[in-house]
Amino acid sequence: GVGKTHMAIAAGVKACNLGYKTKFYTVTELVLKLAESRKNGTLEKLLRDLRRLDLLILDEWGYVPVDKDGSQLLFRVISDSYESKSLILTTNLEFSKWGGIFTDDQMAAAMIDRLVHHGHLLIFEGKSYRMEHALMRQDA
Repeated sequence: GVGKTHMAIAAGVKACNLGYKTKFYTVTELVLKLAESRKNGTLEKLLRDLRRLDLLILDEWGYVPVDKDGSQLLFRVISDSYESKSLILTTNLEFSKWGGIFTDDQMAAAMIDRLVHHGHLLIFEGKSYRMEHALMRQDA
């Protein structure tokens, strides 16, 4: 509600307009796609396609817990992206909570390590637009 996804999409649109190969996924959508492609025997093709991107946007990072297999697949994407492409992640979670979402504190720490090495952290503060404009809002 404070504009994280909106800003990520705007950056993605600008990247596309500048000719960069860009893809947007919610984390849940990507994990499901990775798991399905592994089941169908097309995981390496999907990973190759992701490696060819210039910018990968992962929205709603940590909103839904990811099982161990999904965490490992997601780690592989992050690891493959390290120092080879730009990533944008949107999340409400502080780093200390990532281990609980991705089932493994060490894997979460390794992801964080790769992300923060060359990363920039933008903190969005303020009132949620959706909460401010909610139809069910209680006016005191």
